[in-house]
Amino acid sequence: MKKTTLLNDEISYAVARMGHTDTLVICDAGLPIPKGPERIDLAVSKGIPSFLSVLESILSELEVQKIIIASEMEKGNSSLYDKIVSEFSGRGIEIIEVSHAHFKELTKSAFAVVRTGEFSPFANIILEAGVTF
Repeated sequence: MKKTTLLNDEISYAVARMGHTDTLVICDAGLPIPKGPERIDLAVSKGIPSFLSVLESILSELEVQKIIIASEMEKGNSSLYDKIVSEFSGRGIEIIEVSHAHFKELTKSAFAVVRTGEFSPFANIILEAGVTF
């Protein structure tokens, strides 16, 4: 049995196949998902699973060197913004903020998109894979 907290086989498989600088999107229930990336839909109902619980599990397995979030998150979902900035700046990980429109464009080149049941605005993040050496 797996040792990390990430038990979802589709996500774990996607993480294992990712290379340096590939991106993985974790999104709320409302973000439009483009046709190109692999779609991993975890949404069960409103709030289940939450964005933060999925993010925490994925971070147990994925080496992240940079994140991208929508600049609108700071005003539109300030509590989530504060948690994300605190978590990633504390790890020394680069945080890039772009417009929500540009964020949606960036999802088109993602390796995979993980959809959560999150129902709060701008609860979306792009994780750029780093290397473990």
